[in-house]
Amino acid sequence: MPIEIRELVIRATVQDDEAPADADTQAATSLDEEAVEKIVAECVRQVLEILARKDER
Repeated sequence: MPIEIRELVIRATVQDDEAPADADTQAATSLDEEAVEKIVAECVRQVLEILARKDER
């Protein structure tokens, strides 16, 4: 016998913990930003490559 769910309640609490930014945190953040920029650049390169191959067809 199947069970029917008539109401579903989902609750979430999000807290923004603002930690003081020291030299170590800033260095880690800049490394993360550099990594993100490299990833985005590689993604853009691959997308442009795929689009170029589609145009060749």
